[in-house]
Amino acid sequence: MPKPVAVVTGASRGIGRATALRLSGDYDVVAVARSRDELESLAREIAANGGSCRPIVVDVTNAAAVSGALSGIDAQVLVNNAGVGVMKPFLELTREEWTRMVDTNFNSLFDVTRAIVPAMVARKSGHVVIIGSISGRSAYVNGTGYAATKHAVVGFSESLMLEMREHGVKVSIVNPGSVDTDFSGGGGDGGWKLTAEDVAESVAFVVATPPDVLVHRVEVRTLTVPKKKS
Repeated sequence: MPKPVAVVTGASRGIGRATALRLSGDYDVVAVARSRDELESLAREIAANGGSCRPIVVDVTNAAAVSGALSGIDAQVLVNNAGVGVMKPFLELTREEWTRMVDTNFNSLFDVTRAIVPAMVARKSGHVVIIGSISGRSAYVNGTGYAATKHAVVGFSESLMLEMREHGVKVSIVNPGSVDTDFSGGGGDGGWKLTAEDVAESVAFVVATPPDVLVHRVEVRTLTVPKKKS
């Protein structure tokens, strides 16, 4: 019997890559990102572990490209992970940086989800998982762009959940705290942070719940206290 399909966006690195690897034991993975080389590397690693991975090279901010690449895919799980973060004071934030965050973190949710969800609704089964952030419920200095997009993501996920549950489709949002990836280019000592694999385990937990159980929101934090700057 073939495995169900899991689509993971932003799968070339970080949380997306870790999630694709984690789910590949139970799902045939469709890995979506812009980097062909990194996607092919992921596919080889999954294949070496006995799994299946189909790389799809597409920019999720390109609505037409997303529709063309993803339409017709019958997925049981969709992990909307693609994201970008630019943390800087508002007066230094450029219009291009603002637009890139809005297009990647928020607008792409419409296009990717709209391409995948109709098959779930028709089947009356499926699970949409959105990687949010604790920034989606808090405010902080240098977060005018990124935090704003993640607040929007929370509103999207909650409204979508209320719409989709009557069709038998689950919608969950996983909100990590600080994760040790190159996501925002922060650098420094990230040893105290969550790992991408920690977040992937949370995604796996959410999608493994019984058919009549929905875990809609998960907040994941590290127990390690960051060292204070001297």
